[in-house]
Amino acid sequence: MKIAQVAPLYEAVPPKLYGGTERVVAHLCDALVGFGHDVTLFASNEANTRARLVAVRDQAMRLDDAPLKSDLAAHLTMLYEVRARSHQFDVIHFHVDMVHFPMFEAQAGKTITTLHGRLDLKDLAGVYARWPQFGLVSISDDQRKPLKHAHWLGTVNHGVPAGQYPYVAKPAGGYLAFLGRISPEKRPDVAIRLALAARLPLKIAAKVDAVDSAYFESTIKPLLNDPLIEFVGEIGDRDKAEFLGNAQALLFPINWPEPFGLVMIEAMACGTPVIAWNCGSVREVIDHGVSGFIVNSQSEALTAIERAPRLPRAAVRATFERRFTATTMASAYVDVYTQLLHGGRMARISATRV
Repeated sequence: MKIAQVAPLYEAVPPKLYGGTERVVAHLCDALVGFGHDVTLFASNEANTRARLVAVRDQAMRLDDAPLKSDLAAHLTMLYEVRARSHQFDVIHFHVDMVHFPMFEAQAGKTITTLHGRLDLKDLAGVYARWPQFGLVSISDDQRKPLKHAHWLGTVNHGVPAGQYPYVAKPAGGYLAFLGRISPEKRPDVAIRLALAARLPLKIAAKVDAVDSAYFESTIKPLLNDPLIEFVGEIGDRDKAEFLGNAQALLFPINWPEPFGLVMIEAMACGTPVIAWNCGSVREVIDHGVSGFIVNSQSEALTAIERAPRLPRAAVRATFERRFTATTMASAYVDVYTQLLHGGRMARISATRV
């Protein structure tokens, strides 16, 4: 198949530091090329990919030092380039939410759109009702809840390359880990309180967006004075394997409808169990008592922290290998593409439990 992958321009593909969607696009492109497909990636110039790259911006937007820039202009320019080449592809796979809908109405039948974010925003339902011809893919079943009647083609969970995060049988760190964003919905303050209550070290590897700087200063920074708490800052893939692999457990105390949670499977790839709140996609990702624990309160989380070292880390890794590799993800997407080319409404495609 000749497949176009259209990535957001906010981060490099894969991101140099924090980032989810662009990292998934990178893994998907490489796995599809590994299957023998002809893949073209539309992204910024610093993309590191096995696919053929069409560079539509000199660099990704977040790390661009230009004082004034327009994400809308950049994405419209990219979409123009995709449409100009659209005759070259069997399938055009968009990862840019709905911004392409007006420009690709005549070609909707050869597109799929994976939605990577939360879908309970005020204006979204009207957009997907206005353009129902565009087939959508969710990254968890829970993500669909606000848009139950949209044109869903399937659910495909994220995946990462099996070799990217080495399995660590005996972690050297003896600490708890928090990896992600410093934001109220991610609840790093809860992770800190749990670590202090358990009297275990906590390492926090997270970025602080400008919109969350007040939350960091008022809520998180005062909690960093205890010697058990170490704020590492934002890290990239080079440091992530060691950070996650040497942790006793990953804390994932979210308080929002998490669409997927890529960090959970990255930790699992290292053999590190995940202790996650029962929100959003968590029940679809974590096998309770096998790859981690699903909890509903801080008291349950403290019990899980005590139990986590007794979980066989080999079973955590095996769960990852069975369900969440990049090849598993890419195979599920190939099923979606194949059904699309056959022109019928698709049966549910999923890369969840097997």
